[in-house]
Amino acid sequence: MFRKEELVKRAFEAQKHAYAPYSGFQVGAALLAEDGSVYEGCNIENASYGASNCAERTAFFRAVYEGKRKFSAIAVVGKAENAEAYEYCPPCGICRQVMAEFCDPENFEIILAKDEEDYCSYKLGELLPLGFTGKNMEEEK
Repeated sequence: MFRKEELVKRAFEAQKHAYAPYSGFQVGAALLAEDGSVYEGCNIENASYGASNCAERTAFFRAVYEGKRKFSAIAVVGKAENAEAYEYCPPCGICRQVMAEFCDPENFEIILAKDEEDYCSYKLGELLPLGFTGKNMEEEK
């Protein structure tokens, strides 16, 4: 079984690859697939802000490209370049929506960390109550 501390450590490693020249806010994420594989992601900014991508989505898109569709947890870390200490860095709404596409809201765990020992976790359903999913698009019979 994968330990939360290891997933947090991988998120901090991923953060080192962030490209954030405009905001200076660097984020890293480590996504745990149900088969135990881990996919890391970092935020990638663009001068046209709409073309930027969050760390969480980078990790998901890498995993989906590799054929993964089921996930257990994600660790997320982030801080501004000039900040003295880390604070918890929750996923934005778009990232929560991407999580809802692939993850069970009652079981998928989102781990927010300040360091490898100081972290908290939430279930996706807590952070995205009444999330819109593919089930909303199914015809009633």
